[in-house]
Order: sequence, then C-alpha cells, then structure tokens
Amino acid sequence: MDRVIEKTRTQRLMKHWPYAVGGCLVLLIVGWLLFGNHASTLRVNKDDLTISDVQSAEFKDYVRTNGQVMPIQVVQISPEEGGIVMEKVVEEGAMVHKGDVIVRLSNSSLDLQILNAEAELAEKQNLLRNTQVAMQQDRLNNQTEQAQLDMDTQRKQRTYEQNERLYGEKLISKEDYLRSQEDYQLSAKKRSLVTKRLKQDSIYRTVQMDQMEDNLQNMRKNVVLVRQRKDKLEIRSAIDGELGLLDVELGQSIQPGQKIGQLNDLSDYKVQAMIDEHYIDRVRQGLTATFTRNNKQYQLQVRKVYPEVRDGKFRCDFIFKGERPENIRSGQTYYIDLELGQPEQALIIPRGTFFQTTGGQWIFVLDKNGEKAYRRNIRIGRQNPQYYEVLEGLEPGERVVTSGYEAFKDNEVLVIK
Repeated sequence: MDRVIEKTRTQRLMKHWPYAVGGCLVLLIVGWLLFGNHASTLRVNKDDLTISDVQSAEFKDYVRTNGQVMPIQVVQISPEEGGIVMEKVVEEGAMVHKGDVIVRLSNSSLDLQILNAEAELAEKQNLLRNTQVAMQQDRLNNQTEQAQLDMDTQRKQRTYEQNERLYGEKLISKEDYLRSQEDYQLSAKKRSLVTKRLKQDSIYRTVQMDQMEDNLQNMRKNVVLVRQRKDKLEIRSAIDGELGLLDVELGQSIQPGQKIGQLNDLSDYKVQAMIDEHYIDRVRQGLTATFTRNNKQYQLQVRKVYPEVRDGKFRCDFIFKGERPENIRSGQTYYIDLELGQPEQALIIPRGTFFQTTGGQWIFVLDKNGEKAYRRNIRIGRQNPQYYEVLEGLEPGERVVTSGYEAFKDNEVLVIK
C-alpha cells in the first residue's frame, strides 16, 4: 500500500521563491520611477561657459539702432509738361536757388496747340465785332421804327381829337369820326406791341452779347493757359538746395509727371533709422534719442514713425534737438540709443546667446557650489542692448549660464568641471 509523502517547509518556500523575486523587482522599478533622478546630465568645461550674476539694478529701457543722415526735405523733380530734352542747364551736385532753370524741353505739339488757340481766339474776336456792328445797326433801325410809330400815333391822336370836337358840333359825319377813332386806337396798339417787341429784342441781344463776351473771355484765358504750359517746358527748382539727382539725357523723351531727379533741402538734416518690428508699438512721435560722435553726445527726437513693416523692420525719422555735429553730411551713419521709457529698478541678467535657443523661456541656474547647473523656467520682459529684464524665475545673487545652449539644449543638468 502506497504512503503519501508530505513536502518539507523548505520545499514549500522554494515553490514561492520566483513570485517573491518578481514582486521585489516590481517594487524597485516603481520606487525608481517615483523617487529616482531621471534628469539627463551632461559634463561641461567651465571655461566653455559664460556665467553671469542675477542683479537687482536700474534697467534703462532703450533700443540701439543705426541711423543715416539725410536732408530735412527731399523734393522730387517731375515736369508738368512732357517733351524732348534740349538742354541740361545744371549738373548733379550743383547748388540751385528757387526758380532756377534745371532742364529745358521742346514740344512741337504744344507749339501747334498755341497757334490753333490763338487763331481760334482771333476768329471769335472778329465774329464778336461783326455781331456787335449788326446789333448796333438793328438797334438804330428799331429806334427809327419806334420814332415813326410815335409820330404816326401822335398824328392820328390829333386827328381823332379834332374829329371828336367837329362831330360834337355836328360838322362831320359819324363815320368820319369813328374811322379816325379806330385809326388812332390801331396805331396806339401797334405802337405798344412794337415797344414790347423792341424791349424783348434788346434783352435778348444783351444776353447774347454777354454770352459771347464770356466765351471770348474764356478763350483768352485758354490762350493764356496754353502759353503758360509752354513756360513749363523750362523745369525750374522749387526750393533753394542741392541738385542731388538728375536722370535725363539730351534728346530723351520725358512724360508729364515722370520723376527725373530730386532736390535736397540742406537747410537742416534728419536721421532715418530702421528699427526691429518688435518695438513698433512702443515707438511714437516725441521720444528722445542720443548718439555720440567725437566724444560728444547729441540729442535727437522722433519726428515721424512709418507704419509699414518690411523685412521685419519699420522706418523712423529723427530731427536734431539743439546742436548739430560739425561737418555733418548726407549719408553719414550714427549709432542711436532710442529711449523707450524711464529707467526703473528691476531684476536683470546680461544679454547672451542662450536667448536664441530658449527664447527667454528657460535658463540654466548654478547651485551654491557652482558644480552643477539646473534647467529652470523663467519669464523675460523688456530688453536693451546690454541686459534682459527678468520678471519671474530668478532671485538676486543667483548665477546663470548666458552663453549658447546649442550643445546641451536637450539636457536638464550640467555638471561643471
């Protein structure tokens, strides 16, 4: 008869050993995930880093840009009349006065228009004179006709009044009396109608003469204007200044309104600068700026801000406040510091190439021993050519890495040797 063999305690423990080992491994993995340090670490050489201090200091809100000296005013040269270039009176770079002739043009078509306008004016003048003579003759004829009617009416009135007395004394027949009465009434009526007609004719002739005179006056003005157009074939300077550009050649055909050159007003100068579009909302008319030349500082003021942005920059004009530099010339370049606001106390760090990688959203901060640097989120505010303003994430006295992060931008801890 078979007997049941009971397992020993050791055998029972060995049976559950794999499960215990597996449980321990799971606990180790969970503990490593929860409490372990998974930050990627990179060893770097201290000499390859630029380490800067976080400071609480005065932050000057300004932007630095290059500005070019330009004349205070540039006037475009564009002829009002087109034509062929016959003569260049002055050359580029010459100083001219207002009204000086710069270029002379020729326009045969305009000469023909002047002759036609003058001929038409002469014809209209002759027509007006002939009409005036005819109207004067008509006026004399009308006056003669009215005088004859007045006399005829007076005679018939006198005959009628005599017959009336004779008829009252029974010396003439009634028929003779009535006939003289009717003749007088008819003559008076004809006289009245002719007077009205002559009055209407006089009014009509007066209106007609006025219209013809107005037309003739308009034609005289037209002839004057056409002659003035010929005067505009001489292109003259609109200001006192320098002829900066003249792009014409003898024999060249010039169209009305075509730009052929420019005049530079050298009575004063302005400085024109291109500024990064990041500042377009902050730059406004009246802001002050400074620049240094020959160890002397000069002041400028924003005169005009152009709203158009090209290639990430917008244009701004400055005028001088106070003294100008000696020997100032168009085309010179000044390095301008444009003040965007008043200096304020702020937390600042020096500018560095780290910003190109992080965009100012994070930075490496050194520990107290300076042996490690940890990645930390920050928030950058304003900036000037020397410093960034730190709004969040750093404290005064801390040290940060401000050199480029291209080699370790994916790491979170730097071990500095």
